[in-house]
Amino acid sequence: MEESVRNMGQGKSPGELPQESCADGSLLAEIRRGFPGRAQDIRSYSALSLAYIGDVVYDLVIRTVVVSRGNRAVNDMHRITVRYVSAGAQSKMVQALTDSFTEEEAAVYKRGKNAKPHTTAKNASVGDYLRATGFEAVIGYLYLTDRMERALYLIKKGIELAGLKI
Repeated sequence: MEESVRNMGQGKSPGELPQESCADGSLLAEIRRGFPGRAQDIRSYSALSLAYIGDVVYDLVIRTVVVSRGNRAVNDMHRITVRYVSAGAQSKMVQALTDSFTEEEAAVYKRGKNAKPHTTAKNASVGDYLRATGFEAVIGYLYLTDRMERALYLIKKGIELAGLKI
């Protein structure tokens, strides 16, 4: 069920994201305005596609926080960032967050966790990697449905509950 991003908003499916529903000035809205094209029902995206974009969104949030804590050597910022973007850290976060997910988020998490990735993390157990993939799928889903406030809340709460101080 694809239609042009410009013509979205006519559909009634809850998984569709009309361009008009994006918060004015949100990154997602700006990307859609600058790069118009085809979109599809978000619910039809594969769990790994959601995790693919969620990985980048999560990484951007963490890097933004690290940079905002002060100018320092890039190598130092990278070392700090790696502690939060690793599969192990994300696995701890999502295990602490499970009760905080809405039904919709829990369903996306489960799809992501149960997906069959073609690769695995070099420095993580299979379980940690799959839980991290599920977490990234949730973040990707929230980003693509323009619910960054909720994504940021879950990231911050996950860091706190997992005992990771940033």
